[in-house]
Amino acid sequence: MGSTQTDAADRSFARRKIRVLVVDDSASVRRALCDIIASDADLEVMATASDPYIAAERIRQEIPDVILLDIEMPRMDGLTFMRKIMAQRPIPVVICSSLTEEGSETTIKALEAGAVDVVSKPRVNTAEFLQESRMRICDVLRAAAHSRRSPRGRVVAPVRVEARHTADVILPAVSPGRTTPPTDPIVCIGASTGGTEALRDVLVALPAATPGIVIVQHMPEKFTAAFARRLDSLCAMSIKEAAEGDAVLPGRVLIAPGNHHMLLERAGRQYRVTIKDGPPVSRHRPSVDVLFRSAAQAAGPNAVGVILTGMGDDGARGLLEMKAAGARTIAQNEESCIVFGMPKEAIQRGAADKVLPLDRIAAEMVHDARRGKGAA
Repeated sequence: MGSTQTDAADRSFARRKIRVLVVDDSASVRRALCDIIASDADLEVMATASDPYIAAERIRQEIPDVILLDIEMPRMDGLTFMRKIMAQRPIPVVICSSLTEEGSETTIKALEAGAVDVVSKPRVNTAEFLQESRMRICDVLRAAAHSRRSPRGRVVAPVRVEARHTADVILPAVSPGRTTPPTDPIVCIGASTGGTEALRDVLVALPAATPGIVIVQHMPEKFTAAFARRLDSLCAMSIKEAAEGDAVLPGRVLIAPGNHHMLLERAGRQYRVTIKDGPPVSRHRPSVDVLFRSAAQAAGPNAVGVILTGMGDDGARGLLEMKAAGARTIAQNEESCIVFGMPKEAIQRGAADKVLPLDRIAAEMVHDARRGKGAA
């Protein structure tokens, strides 16, 4: 095929919508999900299925770009179905789960088994929640299509960026020339799509005596608590979902609760977190930009900022603010990212002091935290 024909084929692929297979035993949920997907110009519903057996038959006929999968279904549960898919022909899977404690625990197992991300089932009782569900679901489906689990060489439609809030709606920008006295070191981490795996890899490598860590992982409410419990069972550090006023201490990791922003505050030579409501920032709640801006203000050169795999640009502005305030900053490299979106944006803005593979980040961030920005 000549270069002209190849270019034409690439443009054709780029214009093609992302095809989604919706698998859920509830007819009303399938309808709601189909309406949400149809509202996005980059997405289309390839097919729907009421259980995994019907879904398997559809996949034999046509391969979707992404599967949006329920966990609790008759005849075969979603986790079992997903494991079969991963063993036979890996396809990006996004879990669509109810906001229940039991469902959250199962969803964490699905993420460990290879699911790209998780979204909560849309509730149609309020217009605001439905709109936020639409934004979250569509963003995650696009991110899954871009993930490294997608078939190699596939070109998908470019991501559209809609108007969204910045961290200004939660707290003002850092004042120029502001100085921060020495305090205990602290590490701030932001992640999105693929972050559950990346965070596990980073945190299990850390000793119990590691400086305090605060994390924003884009994840719906309920799921962050289950995620924290799972990590706590695997890691030497103590890990919990953050609550209002929690102290950030050596050996402790605080994960922002889903559907709430988390900010860092100074408390003498130490820190604590505050949990806030408010609109999504950079399309997310919790937002990495909000956490990073608060760290720039409260901790300055006493902090290390780390941005990991994820779609979009949440955290890129905040990481640059942290760097300007004297913090050391690290971005995950492209080769080790599931989705090279957030780190790429941070790197392009000049926000990252270092760009590292995932397996080097744990040691490097601890080294930076203990030495401080001013060390040689």
